[in-house]
Amino acid sequence: MKKRTWREGQRPHRRQGAGHRRGWYRDNRQRSTQDEQWYGHSNAGPSYRASQRRYENQSAGSSASPSSSKASSAAPELPGFYFDPEKNRYFRLLPGHNNCNPLTREQLQEKEREKQRNKMLAEDEKPRKKAPRTGLNTSLLLQKRHLGLLPENSYCRMVHEVKVSGMRRHKLEVQSTDNSNPNTDNFRLIVGDSACERVFTVNDVSHGGCKYGIMNFSSSSQGSLSVEMCDNLYFTNRKVNSICWASVNYPDSHVLLCLVGVADTPGCVSLLPASLFSNSNPDQPGMLCSFKISTAWSCAWCLNPQFDKTFSTGLSRRVIVKDAETGRTQTYSVGSDVLAQQFALRVPVLFNGCRSGEIFSIDLRQRGRRDQSWKASRFHQESAITSVRVLQDENYLLAADMLGQIKLWDVRVTKPVQEYKGHYNEHAYLPIHVNEPEGLLLAVGQDCYTRLWSLKDSQLLRTIPSPHPAANDLIPSVVFSSKLGGCRGLPGLLMAVKHDLYYFPYNTDYQEGGEQLAGYYENMENASSH
Repeated sequence: MKKRTWREGQRPHRRQGAGHRRGWYRDNRQRSTQDEQWYGHSNAGPSYRASQRRYENQSAGSSASPSSSKASSAAPELPGFYFDPEKNRYFRLLPGHNNCNPLTREQLQEKEREKQRNKMLAEDEKPRKKAPRTGLNTSLLLQKRHLGLLPENSYCRMVHEVKVSGMRRHKLEVQSTDNSNPNTDNFRLIVGDSACERVFTVNDVSHGGCKYGIMNFSSSSQGSLSVEMCDNLYFTNRKVNSICWASVNYPDSHVLLCLVGVADTPGCVSLLPASLFSNSNPDQPGMLCSFKISTAWSCAWCLNPQFDKTFSTGLSRRVIVKDAETGRTQTYSVGSDVLAQQFALRVPVLFNGCRSGEIFSIDLRQRGRRDQSWKASRFHQESAITSVRVLQDENYLLAADMLGQIKLWDVRVTKPVQEYKGHYNEHAYLPIHVNEPEGLLLAVGQDCYTRLWSLKDSQLLRTIPSPHPAANDLIPSVVFSSKLGGCRGLPGLLMAVKHDLYYFPYNTDYQEGGEQLAGYYENMENASSH
């Protein structure tokens, strides 16, 4: 067999007619003029022109691609150049982002992300969505339940999965006593109380600092959700690092805030009564405390009866446990910043997540020692811990880190038993949310997508894009509950992003009334009675 050299393989391209050569040269000269206008020079280099000719020859011999993504994947990748499938040509990329040229790699990636977000928003508006699992629908689940083929717990969990997959976005109008002054400040954080009747909100203020208050939720018999902002809003020039509800006089009677100091204003931890935010509440404000604890990264309130007035704060290389009534303080020295905390309920044990990736627990019944032997259990993840959540079993703990990893740990053997993939985080301080009765895990990523997983088997059930373009200062904050607005409230997801509040209800006919919701409650009650 005769061997062909590379030059012999290229010879047919050089033997083309003169008219074709002149046409190619004229076309290439016009492109070079366009390149000169775009880049400021016309010499893009011989490797660029050769690759451009090779790709054009490939494109001329084949039919047009059915989609831009296929065309983009067919184009060879050239270092320093970007191929635009719409214009069917290459453009030079400029290094960095501090220039006026629109073709930097960061801007192109942002453009592609925005295109993907708009596509997902359009799919979310469709009335019929893809089921999270093959063959999973409400009628089939109900049939299996009546036939005794599906246990009650599995039925309820799978019904929630179906409902979650069908949620659609609705914008909520927040009512207030001063309707002439609508909210124009971006939401930074929302945290619901245990009954999900109230949501504590933190908004960034344009002139610096933030404001915080409480929104009250209520549901009507027709199946609609109403929101009312409290009368009193408090402003501060300090940053709110962490929030949790505190049960001092009764469940969720107070709010615990970690405020970071700025300039001449020192940081502190404040314990505020919830009634302080409403002028119409006839009750006494209750205990109001401010503790001189500066630069607290995290806080948690203990609900165990042995330490029912105790809270904790995570600081730089320290953990402080304090009794809010007596002021008794216990300090634990650790080797890293404590970014996340939560108490167990049945036993007075505090779980902590550190910047180093270490997760450890403190038994409040033991005294602190210098050798750190008071750590009841300890294990590690690969990056800084942003959130820890103790499950009702209390032998299992969920932890998220700044690599986007979410793992379920068995505390008894200090080993991960489940991993929830898909979460995205690089450096942000992002919480995770668990709803065990519904078997759901939620997390908002740094890419501004809200993801929902099955807590049981880590199946990704839903990915919800943000209604606004993604930005590091516009990451949504969410609250999920099956009873938003009280014991007979509405199931669904609250999302606060920018200065807007959105509601994703289970009820697919939310705006038309509450007939679907009534059917949902009837199905759940029938399942429980069988």
